[in-house]
Amino acid sequence: MNEISQLRTVFLEALNSRVTAQEPASLYDPVHYILQLGGKRLRPILTLMSAQMYGGNIDKAMDAAIAVEVFHNFTLLHDDIMDDADLRRGKETVHVKWDVNTGILSGDAMLIMAYQLFNSYNPETFYGLNQVFSKTALEVCEGQQYDVDFETRDDVTISEYINMIKLKTSVLVGCALQMGAIIAGVDKKEQQLIYDYGINIGLAFQLMDDYLDAFGDPATFGKEVGGDIRENKKTYLYLKSIEDQGCATELKEWFAMDYQEMNEEQIETKKETVKVFFEESGGALATQDAIKSYTDKALNIIEQLAISDDSKKQLTAFSLDLMSRVS
Repeated sequence: MNEISQLRTVFLEALNSRVTAQEPASLYDPVHYILQLGGKRLRPILTLMSAQMYGGNIDKAMDAAIAVEVFHNFTLLHDDIMDDADLRRGKETVHVKWDVNTGILSGDAMLIMAYQLFNSYNPETFYGLNQVFSKTALEVCEGQQYDVDFETRDDVTISEYINMIKLKTSVLVGCALQMGAIIAGVDKKEQQLIYDYGINIGLAFQLMDDYLDAFGDPATFGKEVGGDIRENKKTYLYLKSIEDQGCATELKEWFAMDYQEMNEEQIETKKETVKVFFEESGGALATQDAIKSYTDKALNIIEQLAISDDSKKQLTAFSLDLMSRVS
């Protein structure tokens, strides 16, 4: 089995050599720009890992892995436009560096490029990949719309929130893993198992991000700590915290404040005050419990997979490493 670092190196080399369109530059320069901004490359690595664990060839899985990464970055590009975000991984977002119209069109091109990458597979494999990828792409759009809808609602439930992050985040993780299994030729039951692993580890990862947004180390988190609090995002952490009636009223009042009408000192006061409520209400602990619960579900599924013991150990280590930022 190739180590994660080796898979990442091989993937980046393939990404640079296979996504090469240049003209018109005004269309493709933004594509290359966002693809080179970095990131963990978790999704394409999972596609390669999955294919390899089931006895497949990572070279054959590479186009699918690149498709996942191109699609993921397409969603980030359009999300940044919708969120009016200035920065992505510490750099200017595409619509800021160029303009909104360029961002929309370059994003559209990335979606098409992702689908074109499946053309290298035989008809049976192509059909399987296209089926799961198309289903996932639509679900990601549904998740994004729910996220937008939730911004103006004050009655979002825990189950609705979990469904939203499943659609917006987890389904692409599950898809990445299932595509590797498809390329390796495993049966539908096994495909479903590895997909379910992806759903659960994806939920744990997103809930961890919710938690770290409030309580993470600014030096290692990679983005603004407290950004969700600043923008009044109704995360799992917030929703669990307002279940405590002693904290609910004041928390809701803080989350009714428009950060655009506050100065930086007021925003910092809001962040620190809300964090205290998150802890006193039990919301922080409940979020950690949920992270552990979904991680445990993912680890349990690993034991059921029809892969070697060494592969199970590698996937388990990968899962625990992914979650290690919680402690």
